[in-house]
This record gives sequence, C-alpha cells and structure tokens, in this order.
Amino acid sequence: MNLITHKTKGSRAAWSPNFLPVKALLVGAMIFGAGTHITVQAQQDQYSRPAWKFGVAAGANFNFNQGLTQRLNSTLTIPAGFNHGNGVGLFLGPVIEYHRLGSSFGMMLQAGHDSRKSSFDQITTPCNCPADLSTDLSYLTIEPSLRFAPFKNSFYLYVGPRFAFNRTNAFKYQLGINPDFPDQAPTPAVTGEFSDMNQKLISLQIGAGHDIQLSSQNKKVQTILSPFVAIQPYFGQNPRSTETWTLTTLRVGAALKFGKGRKIPMTVQAPAPAPMAVPVVKFAVNSPENKPGSTSFLETFPIRNYVYFDANSTAIPNRYVTLEKSQVKDFKADQLDVFAPKDLAGRADRQLMVYYNVLNILGERMMKYPSTNIKLVGSTEKGALEAKKMSESVKTYLVSTWGIDASRIATEGLTQPRISSQKSRTSQELNLLLEGDRRVSIESSSPQLLMEFNGGLEAPLKPVSLVAPEESYVTFDVDGAKEAFTSWSLEVKDSQGKIQNFGPFTSEKVSLSGESMLGKKPEGDYTVTMVGLTKDGQTIRKETPVKMVLWTPPTSKEGNRYSIIYEFNDAKALASYEKYLTEVVAPKIPQGGTVTIHGHTDTIGEEAYNLGLSLARANDVRSILEKSLTKAGRTDVKFVVKGLGEDEKVSPFKNKFPEERAYNRTVIIDITPAK
Repeated sequence: MNLITHKTKGSRAAWSPNFLPVKALLVGAMIFGAGTHITVQAQQDQYSRPAWKFGVAAGANFNFNQGLTQRLNSTLTIPAGFNHGNGVGLFLGPVIEYHRLGSSFGMMLQAGHDSRKSSFDQITTPCNCPADLSTDLSYLTIEPSLRFAPFKNSFYLYVGPRFAFNRTNAFKYQLGINPDFPDQAPTPAVTGEFSDMNQKLISLQIGAGHDIQLSSQNKKVQTILSPFVAIQPYFGQNPRSTETWTLTTLRVGAALKFGKGRKIPMTVQAPAPAPMAVPVVKFAVNSPENKPGSTSFLETFPIRNYVYFDANSTAIPNRYVTLEKSQVKDFKADQLDVFAPKDLAGRADRQLMVYYNVLNILGERMMKYPSTNIKLVGSTEKGALEAKKMSESVKTYLVSTWGIDASRIATEGLTQPRISSQKSRTSQELNLLLEGDRRVSIESSSPQLLMEFNGGLEAPLKPVSLVAPEESYVTFDVDGAKEAFTSWSLEVKDSQGKIQNFGPFTSEKVSLSGESMLGKKPEGDYTVTMVGLTKDGQTIRKETPVKMVLWTPPTSKEGNRYSIIYEFNDAKALASYEKYLTEVVAPKIPQGGTVTIHGHTDTIGEEAYNLGLSLARANDVRSILEKSLTKAGRTDVKFVVKGLGEDEKVSPFKNKFPEERAYNRTVIIDITPAK
C-alpha cells in the first residue's frame, strides 16, 4: 500500500526555499560593493563619474496570484477554482541609464526575460481530493523609467510603464487521492498551455536603487553595482482575457553597469613664489554714538553741468552711472542710493553719487518735461571732430536708454570750452587744466533743467536734496590702502555669527550707513574684518571689535546744507548763485541761527594763494547773505567763516579726477538752528 501524504502549501512555504539563495546573493553583493567602494588617492588622471551607463540587471521576481482560475483551456475545466498562490521567477536583461552628475533627474531602460512562475495554494475538489496547480508564465518586457535622485547622491527612485509580451504560458495540474480511499490509483498529472492568454500587457512599476562605485575616479571605464527593489502592482497584469486571475510582483535584484568618465583637467601647481614683504596698513573704525539731539542736514547738492572724459577716449567714463533700459522706470533722483557708483564713502561721495548720475538726472527731467531741449558741447585739445564724438556718445545714451527724441539734442565740438580754465602754469598744472577742459558741457535755456535762477549757457543743473544725518554713518579708514591694495572689502560679523560683506573698495576711507549693518536693531556688537588684496596677489586681514548704535533721527533740530561751485580761480559767485543765495538760501536761516561757511579750493596753484582764494570765496558768500538779511531788517544771525584752502585733510573731495577738483572749488554753507 502506497501512503501519499499531501502537505498544504501556504505562501511562505512556496517561496522561502527559493528566497534563501537570493537573499544570500544580495547580501553578498552589498558587502562586496561596500568593501570595494574605497576612495583611492589619485596619482594619475582623474575622470568624472559617467553620465551614460550600460550593463545587465538580474533579480528574483516574487509573484503573488489573486483571483479565480478554473477553466484552464478549451479541453480542461477543473472541478474547483484556484484563488491564491505565489512563487519565484527569474528576471534577466540589459539595462541602459543616463544620469548627469549633479542633476536630480535621469532616465533608465530595462528589458529582457521576465518569469512569473508560481504555484497556487492547494485546494480540495468536490470528491474530497486535493488538487495542485503550478504555472510557468514568462514574458519579454521593456521597462522605460524616469530616474529621480532626491538628494543628488547615489540613492535614486524610478517609476515608469512596463510593456510585456507573452512567451510561455504552461501549466501543470495534479489531482490527488481521496484520503478516505488510500488504495485508489493516482491520477496522472495534466500538462498543457493556458488558453485566452493576453499577449500584450501594459502595467506600472515603482522602484528604488543605490549606486555603489566599484571603480576609483582614476579609471576612465568605471564599474557600478546597483542593488534595487521594485513593485509591479496587479492592475494591468491580467494574464488571461477570461476569469479574474491577476499577478502582483516584487522584484529584488542588482544591476552591474559600466560607463566612461570624462577626463578632468588637472591643475598644475606652480612653484611657490618667494615670500613678499607684507604691506603696512592701519585699519580703524569710527562708529558715532547715538545722539538723538544732534543736527541732521537736508543737503542740497549742486550738479555741475559737465561730463569729463578720459584722455584718448570718446566713450563715457565708467565712473559715471549708466543704466540699462529696463532700469529707467525705477530711477528717482531722490533715491540715488539704489544707483550709487563704486567706492561710496561719506559726504563727499554722496555728492559725487549725485554728480555721477548727472546723465540719468538729465534723462529723467527731459522725460518729465518733453518741451525741454539741450545742446551738448564737447571740447578737447584733440580737436573739434574728436570733441563732437564725445558729445555724440552722451546723446546716444540719452536717446537709446532714456528714449529722448534725438531732435531735442543738438551737438557741437570745440577745441576749448566756452569757459576755459587754462592759464599760464607749469607743465604739470597745465595737464591738470587740460583734464578739466576735456569735457562735454550741457547747455540749455529751459528753466526746468537748470537751477532756480538761470545764469546763462554754463549754468549748473537744478540741485538734488537728500537727508543726510551727520551721525548716521560708520567710517572705515584703511590708511595706506592705495599703495598696498588693488582693492579691499569688509566682513561684518554680528554676535550670532552672521556675516555681511561690503565692497570691494579702492579709496582709503569709506562711510556706510549704520542701518545697512544693524537693520532695525537699536545696537549690536560686531567684529569687523578688513580683507585686502595686494598687488602681488596676497590677502591681508585685519580685525577689530566695534559697538554700533543705530542712529535715531532728531526730533527738534534740523539744519540745511548748501554748496556753491566756483569756476577755476574765481572768487566771485556766478550771477545765478548770487540770486540763489539771496532768494533761496537766506530765507532758510532761522531766527538766532548760525551760518557756518567753509571755503575750499583744488590743489592747482600755490598753497598760500589757494588759502586766500578759499577765504575770499567764503567771504563772498557771507557778504551776499548778510546783504540779503540786512534788507530784511535782521541782525540775529551768527556767522562762522573759514578759508581752508587746498588742505586735503579737510577738503570735501580727492583731487584725482577733474570732477573732484571742480567740486573742491566750493563753499559749503551749514545752517543750524539756535540751541
């Protein structure tokens, strides 16, 4: 008597024996990959990680069956239906991948043999006989995917469709013996092929993987091992067009990929130069205290109607602010901080900030007043033709950037300007005077463009007023910077370690508003580091602690500051300025106020002569103001008058450029209220 024992097949029993070698394979592959993923110090050419990779992928398909399967083909319908089952099949095929280094996205393509072999859970038929069904399904699959590396590293996710084409559809059906009749002869197993098979399937897969580099970057051809896991859910995976049988597959495997990297250019380190002498510079920071009761000044900045040109050039010098066409709509003359030139430093450079925007201020006013016209008169010792080219370059900017009608702008070229500063001087001073005459003068008879009181073709443009508190700027002084550095910058670190950067600068003294560093904080402790770049490429750092206090606007006192510009070697104000002092400045002097008048000159000429010239200019302004006040019956004003000559320690501006020398030929008037 043959005793046949039937063991009920659960899902675990069906695939656990097959899973153990697969598990061992995966663990071994990961250990191998981790053990060989060693960074090697490159002693030769270096290559980038490859973007294109080609290889082969292999894995185990863990297949899970659901749904009814009873009519196996046209000749075999079994007494009871099978509903659940599982099994393990092989996946094997080529893989192509594209993933550019540093990008999150890429593409993958897998294709090959895809086995969906499985066994159904044993059932009992109406004759109380056990029945078993095993399947041998396989497909040729094409699986394109979108690759996504969320952290831009070796870990990646992928998702895409699965196109499957049926290749085999065999089955084996075994009807067992009724245990109540053990002497019954066994029924032979039935093998065959399923009918009504879907020859093409379209489904979905979602997976994840991890690239393990097996090659160092000194290899052009590199090897990558990529363990992966993917789920291919049941929808779209109906093997047959009849009944309700579906498959869900979990695929676990690894891909071995190869790719060529691109050669990384090697930087050849030059031999270290001989040590250079460290330049000697001094770094100091002056942060004024908060003085709510101090005086703020509403500064009125005159605008010299000259654009000075560099030698041997007809292009607008780059120290003047020129805008892009898209910036024109945002330009406002009373908000010039947005369009500040480089090296903004203190009151002097606030004046130059206004002046260096002369073409933009002119463009804004000509747009606002379309009936105005100007004439641009160029002058240079190179001749009238070269001078007219200078005028045309200014015209081109106003027309192309600001959209001014070209018919409103006339141009002319002269060898000398109408008001020339050339005198009988030494050759060195003559060169400086030639720089002052190499310019384009802006002439107009339109009062909307000129000062309040038109004073002729050479009259300055209307001034610009900006509120400038005396105590609101922190000054950074780098003594010796011009000789030592090509440029220098500032690192301002607060107590929380946050760093703000300012610069680069080329002047030795820079003033920045306290608000630009403090923001809305009332005060703060900072570490300020000056970083200088020397002419031989060295970096010099000097550090100092600074306590900054946010300037608070005064509530009770406000002063006014005006400037009068003189032509070269003149001590008498232009007629337009005399009327301006009488009718605009004098009425602003409050009862019991103080008028402080400082006269200055440029550095051309003898120092003693310039000292007297500056005092004459200051007294000229005082005389005009006193005369106006006397006519009004006022004697309550205190005057403080000083002539400071060409002393560069107190002069408002440097004397490097002709416009700086022009603005140093000035008288500054501070009007403060009574204490």
